[in-house]
Amino acid sequence: MPILGVNIDHVATLRQARRGAEPDPVRAAHEAELGGADCITVHLREDRRHIVDDDVARLRPFVNVKLNLEMAATDEMVRIARQVRPHMATLVPEGRQEITTEGGLDVAGQTERMKDVVAALKDAGMTVSAFIEHDARQIEASAACGFDACEIHTGPYAHAFAAAGGDFLHEGLRRQRDAVADGGIRIMKAGMRFHAGHGLNYHNVGPVASMEGLAELHIGHAIVSRAVYVGLRSAVREMVGAIAAGRA
Repeated sequence: MPILGVNIDHVATLRQARRGAEPDPVRAAHEAELGGADCITVHLREDRRHIVDDDVARLRPFVNVKLNLEMAATDEMVRIARQVRPHMATLVPEGRQEITTEGGLDVAGQTERMKDVVAALKDAGMTVSAFIEHDARQIEASAACGFDACEIHTGPYAHAFAAAGGDFLHEGLRRQRDAVADGGIRIMKAGMRFHAGHGLNYHNVGPVASMEGLAELHIGHAIVSRAVYVGLRSAVREMVGAIAAGRA
């Protein structure tokens, strides 16, 4: 079964709404672990809109599972990652005006830069993942740059699922599902681990969780949204159950 990485960025989003101390992402990480999270994911954005440097520094010794730092491939973020040394760094594109990460990283368009960044992060003991679209060109470039894993952007699949009401008789939904699965096979054939994430929720995660060779799922917004009603520990536990049901 793929491991679950729980993104706790939106716990920090709620805290930053009042610029206060609550809710604390470190406490959220503890609750997520108790619910069955195998990995804690945070995105330290350049504009520090939710997770801030102090959160990352406090999380590193506190987290008992894998800590995954999502980051832009900038000199500042590489320096911070090399200081903090999370278990994994996931390189993502970043736009100042976007609400959340939209689209995959263009590895193929900046291979020399990516090679340098990947080498610097690996030198500090991290595994390195690329958040990309499912096309062959980006997968091949990621392998050439030395990435250990590729996380397929599942946003288009999630949009297609909502548009079709989850009915796989709809060609558009089948096409998006198959594109993610085919991308995963290419990733593994290139010698990297297959990860997936973005837009996944309790309803649409099953068909992705069942994909051949999927190693990790990274999910945040749906879990934190569910936690408003049932608590974070229970929300994570329910997602673990949804993933297990999809595999079955």
